[in-house]
Amino acid sequence: MVERIAYDEFSYFQDNASEYGIPYDGPPTVRREFVEVAPGRRLSALVWGEGPPELVLLHGGAQNAHTWDTVALALGRPLVAIDRPGLGHSDGGISGSLKVAANADDIAVAVQALAPTPIPVVGMSLGGMTALALTDLHPELVEKLVLVDVTPGVDGVKAQQIVAFIDGPETFPSFEELLARTIEFNPTRTESSLRRGILHNAVQQDDGTWVWRYRRFREEGEVGTHPDFTDRWEAVSRVSVPLMLVRGMRPQSVVDDADEAELVRRQPGARIEHVEEAGHSVQGDTPVELAELLDDFIG
Repeated sequence: MVERIAYDEFSYFQDNASEYGIPYDGPPTVRREFVEVAPGRRLSALVWGEGPPELVLLHGGAQNAHTWDTVALALGRPLVAIDRPGLGHSDGGISGSLKVAANADDIAVAVQALAPTPIPVVGMSLGGMTALALTDLHPELVEKLVLVDVTPGVDGVKAQQIVAFIDGPETFPSFEELLARTIEFNPTRTESSLRRGILHNAVQQDDGTWVWRYRRFREEGEVGTHPDFTDRWEAVSRVSVPLMLVRGMRPQSVVDDADEAELVRRQPGARIEHVEEAGHSVQGDTPVELAELLDDFIG
């Protein structure tokens, strides 16, 4: 008989809070919403709190909106965390999950439906490039922009470990084998946080095997590749709202000194923050510190 692992996406918040010393007075107010962005296609999002959202969070490649759970608990603000196209509980993008301009158009529809605008937008990794595209293509929606460990200078060489992890086995015979591979590629994360992350980002099949949610809508050309974002430097130059780059400083970060210098050259007023104990996944490695930076920047 196949051993089933139960999953309730709203049952882990106390674990998140306990692991990072965040006061916990009971389950937060969180609901899942769906927004039709085109006929037959919907994006999904987690809407935190009861008041008007005060910021929008966009996760990275092969992730989902729950990557922000601990940050959201630490912030204690109403906010929206969106599953980007083709990831989490969202339907596929109109042209795959890596086309940031097309995906920004979808995100724009979801933001307008779920949050008052203009609003601060925070994007990590590929979500940061999507947030940059959103700011460039739909500037009326964005009040402030935060890029978390990403610039247009990130390429396949800098992100090779991430690409190698994402392009791993199609399926895993057991949860423990999936966990073991995840731990191998995420040395900066605690095992407990990775267990939660897998449950949010993978699905157990009827035969007991496990598959990542992001496998559902991947296009053939997306396997083994990393997008070339160098043309997005011009979008950085056009940013006209307050901008902050949050850079992890451990070796797993994909942003280097040259990337940071180029961003500052194009945006001399940008705020730069170095998080010494974080790698690429700043929201997973040091979520409380990231929340403090966001709280200060948003105001």
